[in-house]
Amino acid sequence: MSNEKYDDLFTAEDEKPIDYKAILFEYLMYWPWILGCIIVMGIAMYAYLRYKAPIYNINATVLIKQDDQTKSSSIPPMQAMQDLGMLSMASNFDNEVEILRSRTLVKKVVNKLNLYINYKEKQTFRYPADLYKNSPVQVWTTPEEADCLFRPVTLEMTCTPNGQVDVKANFYPDPNSGEITIHKHFDKLPGVLTTPVGVFTLSSNRDSTLAQINEVRTITAIITPPTAVANNYANNLTSEPTSKTTTIASLSLEESNTSRGIDFINMLVTLYNEDANNDKNEVAAKTAQFIDERISIINQELGTTESQLANFKQQAGLTDLSSDAQLALKENSVYQQKQAENATQLRLVAFLKNYINDTKNEMEVIPTNVGLADQGLSELIIKYNDLLIERKRLLRTSSESNPAVVQLDAGIRATRINVQTTVENVEKALLITQSDLDREGKKYATRISNAPTQEKELMSITRQQEIKASLYLLLLQKREENAITLASTATNGRIIEEAMAGNYPIAPNKKMYYLIALILGLGIPVGIIYLRDLLRFKIESRADVEKITDVPVVGDIPLTNTEEHPIVVQENRNGLMEEVFRSVRTNLQYMLGEDQKVILFTSTTSGEGKSFSAGNLACSFAFMGKKVVIVGLDIRKPGLNKVFEISHKERGITQYLADPKHTDLLSLCQPSAISPNLFILPGGTVPPNPTELVARKTLDEAIEQLKQSFDYVLLDTAPIGMVTDTQLIARVADLSVYVCRADYTHKSDYELINDLKRENKLPNLCTLINGIDMDQRKNGYYYGYGKYGKYGKYGYGKKYGYGYGYGYGK
Repeated sequence: MSNEKYDDLFTAEDEKPIDYKAILFEYLMYWPWILGCIIVMGIAMYAYLRYKAPIYNINATVLIKQDDQTKSSSIPPMQAMQDLGMLSMASNFDNEVEILRSRTLVKKVVNKLNLYINYKEKQTFRYPADLYKNSPVQVWTTPEEADCLFRPVTLEMTCTPNGQVDVKANFYPDPNSGEITIHKHFDKLPGVLTTPVGVFTLSSNRDSTLAQINEVRTITAIITPPTAVANNYANNLTSEPTSKTTTIASLSLEESNTSRGIDFINMLVTLYNEDANNDKNEVAAKTAQFIDERISIINQELGTTESQLANFKQQAGLTDLSSDAQLALKENSVYQQKQAENATQLRLVAFLKNYINDTKNEMEVIPTNVGLADQGLSELIIKYNDLLIERKRLLRTSSESNPAVVQLDAGIRATRINVQTTVENVEKALLITQSDLDREGKKYATRISNAPTQEKELMSITRQQEIKASLYLLLLQKREENAITLASTATNGRIIEEAMAGNYPIAPNKKMYYLIALILGLGIPVGIIYLRDLLRFKIESRADVEKITDVPVVGDIPLTNTEEHPIVVQENRNGLMEEVFRSVRTNLQYMLGEDQKVILFTSTTSGEGKSFSAGNLACSFAFMGKKVVIVGLDIRKPGLNKVFEISHKERGITQYLADPKHTDLLSLCQPSAISPNLFILPGGTVPPNPTELVARKTLDEAIEQLKQSFDYVLLDTAPIGMVTDTQLIARVADLSVYVCRADYTHKSDYELINDLKRENKLPNLCTLINGIDMDQRKNGYYYGYGKYGKYGKYGYGKKYGYGYGYGYGK
């Protein structure tokens, strides 16, 4: 055979289609176990879901307000870079969204609502009830003490209708110690429980109608460190914009108790607004402090000036002024008023300059709205304060190395230098104005130079008194304006849609869990069956043989007791074994051609039942009226002698093979008592050279003689997997039956049949399965034969052509 033909044959033999239908029916044989597993998993999943608290999704939307200064970029160079696409900065809205879900703010909510203390009450065949705000006994401890706990503290409180409470506290004093339990009884509440890990106060809850005690109830209070609780809430809280074109944030919280979730979101927005207002009021608070300090100083100076004026008039005895002096003073009063206003502005600028140049105030906001006449300087100071506030808010959610903070610092430094330069320019302008006013005032001073010295001093003191009074009144006015600013600060966030829980829990997903239970119910038994099949290293059924080889299976022989008598086939009987061997006999007849009579029986190893099969099949042929001879060619270890109860000392075929000239072959064939048509040719004496003996041409001559005298010649040969005798004997056979035994033949050893077929070492090869245990479930589903004279479901040629898919029950 050429290499191409050999490769085609090899491929055709190795590539076998997967029989999905057979695999399905194999698993369906175990349907009660699969159904039972599905039911068990369904019950287990139902019990699990009964003890699993449902989780709901609480949603709310919040509008984040932004003023005009926040909406527009406060740093023109950075705005230009954003417009060119060279720099991407997080907007103020993005910062507010991050602040809403920050752990710092969440921890404030946890501490405010005492969410680090939870109350549970056991329920029958259900998850524990969450008694948020409905616990008959309220437990309290400070958040600082709770944050020092190594592990949660559990208080099991047994409450009676008469107001008595028994408390069992379980806690861990340190990470390396075991659990400690403390018991305490309270005749009435409130009460104080002192433990090494903190002090806990117990009080009655009279705010909720559901907290009444009509019977003995056991409540469990769990105190958890607020930091751990805040981390859990922060992980379950999401805050994100509803769209890119709005400043509305969507808040979503996963919580098992809807009331607690709604309270959490509402308190989160409230505390967020408080923090935002505190940031906005920082400039006003600094301005109020500055104005109060200046009012105190001006008040002292004004009192001193008024005292000087009173003393001067008393000492000088002034009552009236001359008309000329009054006219001159009236003309000069206009310039004096301007000088007074100029002096006021100079002092304010000087105070502001000292405040700005003080290194302690380098990163503090500059007081504004203090009465500066220069509008440009006031707007520049407001711009500088806005930059400082923006920097502080960014540092809450980022570090100083953040590119946005670094760019903002550069803008702050540039603006501060601009403020200092502007202050100096304003001061210079005021000084120039002062010199001009002084020069114009001197014209009128010469007109009153002849006035009494007392009059000059009086006017000087009066002028100082007016300056102080005007400055004092101005500061009082600015203080009131600043107070109004503090009182009228608007909240930063407004709830658009109130917090609301969904109608259905989002977890656990019951459909998904039951689907998992179904998958596990199917997968576990199927997986066990699959693993069991993988771990089987012996042939158990016809399916195992069909997976290993494509060699036709001519029959399946059930397991039977052969200790009393190996011949299980009887004449004129329609029992199980008779029908089995009739089926095998029929299949073999289909495979034999015309004038083909010699059937060879072999196996992989000894003990697989080839002699038993050959002997009973020979009887079946004999019962149908055919003259049959069975030859014991396993001359190393004869097996036919035991099957037909023949003495091992009887002469047999070895004598003929050794000396054909002086031995009559037909005389060695012994008639059998089972049937007159059956003859046995035993193996004879075990020779010292069995291989060489069967290799002689004498064997061919012996078989030819037997073929002339008998209708069928059955050869019981040695196991082909152990010795080479059978390969030599195969030359005289027309059909080869390879016998395997269920629960005995190893699958790896049985693969030898493929090599024999591929190399064509045995002619017309087929296989026979022996010893199938019908008590096994998979074998009990074979189509088989019924009682005597009646046949059950059976058939041939469904797939393999030789009785596919049938077996035999008891």
